[in-house]
This record gives sequence, structure tokens and C-alpha cells, in this order.
Amino acid sequence: MLVGSAILLVTLGAGAATARLDPVLPANDPFYAAPANVADYAPGAIMNRREILMFGLPLRVSAWQLQYRSTGPGDRPVAAVATVLVSAAPWAGPNARPVLSYQIAEDSLDTHCAPSYALHGGRDSAISSTVIDTPFLADALMRGWAVVVPDYEGPESRFFDGVNSGRAVLDGIRAARGFSAAGLSTASPVGAWGYSGGAFATMWAAQLRRTYAPELSFAGVTAGGIPTDIAGIARNADGGTQAGLSMLIVLALMRNAPNFEMSAMLNDRGRAEMATATTTCGVDMLARYSAAHVDEFSKSPDLLSQPMFLAAAREQELGDVVPDMPLYLYHSTTDEVVPVAGFDALLNRYCGSKSTVIARHSSASGHNGTAIAEAPGGMDFLADRFAGEPLTPGCSLS
Repeated sequence: MLVGSAILLVTLGAGAATARLDPVLPANDPFYAAPANVADYAPGAIMNRREILMFGLPLRVSAWQLQYRSTGPGDRPVAAVATVLVSAAPWAGPNARPVLSYQIAEDSLDTHCAPSYALHGGRDSAISSTVIDTPFLADALMRGWAVVVPDYEGPESRFFDGVNSGRAVLDGIRAARGFSAAGLSTASPVGAWGYSGGAFATMWAAQLRRTYAPELSFAGVTAGGIPTDIAGIARNADGGTQAGLSMLIVLALMRNAPNFEMSAMLNDRGRAEMATATTTCGVDMLARYSAAHVDEFSKSPDLLSQPMFLAAAREQELGDVVPDMPLYLYHSTTDEVVPVAGFDALLNRYCGSKSTVIARHSSASGHNGTAIAEAPGGMDFLADRFAGEPLTPGCSLS
């Protein structure tokens, strides 16, 4: 995929990279700092903007960062950041240029892991998730769509915080459609896409649309490798090559849900890890904790089955609300990261109500293989929705 990403960057017009410095880390960049009057802005209102080079390279892509007002934990006003991308490819459709909200799997506990930093030209290990998504971003851009990529975890990097992530996605769409420099407007059709951690944010936005952003109308949503049964994901990864994901989930839920007081379940080693791991990206945690067991860091036996952990995980589960837009969902039957049983349970909830769902059980190999194999179908689904192609209501499962 990295080779494919490089090829597609060239296709989009990449020139030879020149000597350059990485952009300032978000924590030290004044652009990310919330203005003192952030509460005076409506959700989705643009508070600051700047033009950037995508990946710091001279591509034939216009790119901007938008700082916009969103709603964080406790309904507090927060400053969020999204990157808006528009290629030189013209939009030949009968309506306004569509805008695709593309959620990259941020999977982190620190803002330097956010996609806006990578898309601005950051070069450390934090950019790996964003670079891997380059072929899919390029596909959307070459179709003539505008793409908005939100830092949906927000300024506190709240991994697996559904409400926080969903609101940031919706407000990012509001900001993008209000950004006339990108040729967008409230007439621009809206779609959303996400895989794995990005699918989590995408589907939370789909669930929250009706109550949080009722003026937005989605033409369609594509999501794959959707994280469901969060506690089950952590247990499945514990002790294996993906054990860093278990630690990421535990530390994120502890930080996101302090009312559960789960930090008291950690031993001295666990507390030390919590103090340092919260500045670490997911890809680094996979390397750091490979083959580790969560209970090595806990004074409570079988932490991943403790009622407090299960309750904190349950708060972030999808499925309590059925999205009211057409959905294209896919999942590998051999997914080694997110077991397919959770996907099936989610489909049962969605299909038990009035909904329009196309769901694919993919025979592609595993979590990452499915991300590649099923992407064309997901993109074509969105293209048909933007074109106004009719879709039969109900659930179509394969």
C-alpha cells in the first residue's frame, strides 16, 4: 500500500521533494489554540484558516486547514481542526461539487498523531495511518470530489469517544460546506467514509446527525472494519501481536471516563505507562506492547472483564440509534483485529428497523486486506449516491 500511495501521489502531480522542516507540532502551533471567545461561535463555524501544501509537497491539490468550533465532553465548546482537499480535476456532475468527510484511523492519545499534522507534512511515525489511506484519498480527489479530513478525536485526542468524535465529524462538514474558497456551499451533497477507527467516528456521526446536525443530509455513508464489541476487541488482541491495541483501549477509556475510576485498577507499572503512553501514537503502541498482557499493568485480576471496564466500553458502542441515510458496510469474515461477530450483531440492530443498508461479508484476507479489496465498491456506492441513482430501501446482505 505504501508503494501504491507513492504512485498515486505522482499521479496527482508530486514533484521532487525539496529540503524542508516538519511543521510545528499541534501542541506548539498557535493555529490549533482555541480563541478566548470560542463559545461565541456556533458549532461548525470557521474560526481560523490557512492554506497548506498536502504532505508538504507540490501536488496538484488545493489544501487548507480549518479551525472550527465543535462540542467536546460535557458539551464544552472546543476548537477542532480539519483539512479540506480539492484536486484540479473538474467536477462535471449536474449538481454542486460533493464533499466527502473522510475519517482516517487516528487511533492515538496525542495530537501529533492527528491527520492534519501528517497532511501538513509531518514526517514522524504518526503519519503512517494517513499515508496508508492515500490511495483512497486520491481516488476521491480524482473523482472530482472535495474531501474534508477532520481531526475527529479533538484537541484532547479522545480515542473511542463516540459522541465527541461524531460531533467533530459533523461540525467539520459544516465548516467545509461553509468554506467558499474550496468552491463548496450548503448545496454540496455530503457523503462520509471511514475504515476501522475511522469507521467508528463515521458511524457515530451517522447516528448523531438527526439530533446534532439536522440540517445536514447525507447522500450516503461507507464504513468497513467497524469496531464493535470494544471489550471483545481488547480481549482478542491481549497477549498477541496486536496487544498494543488492548493497552490503547484501556488507557483511552480510563482517560475518557474518569467517573469509572478505572485508574485505581492499575499497579505501579500501569500508572507509569499511563503517564508516558498518552503521548504515543497507536502504531508505536503496537510495537511497544507486542505480546504483552493488560494484567501485567493491573492490580485487579482479569481487568478486561471487570465491570467498570465493561461499563466504560459499553458507553461507546454503536447501534443504539439506527442511521437514517443509505449505508454501505463491509467486514472481513476472517478479521483478526475486529471479530466479525460484532459486525453481525450491529447489522441485526440496523436491519431490525427501517433502514437502507448494503452489507458485505468479505472473503478478503483479514482486516488490512479487506480495507484494500472492498474500497472500490464503497467508493462506487458513494458515487452512485452523489449521482442520485435510486436505491431500494431495506437490507441487502451478502
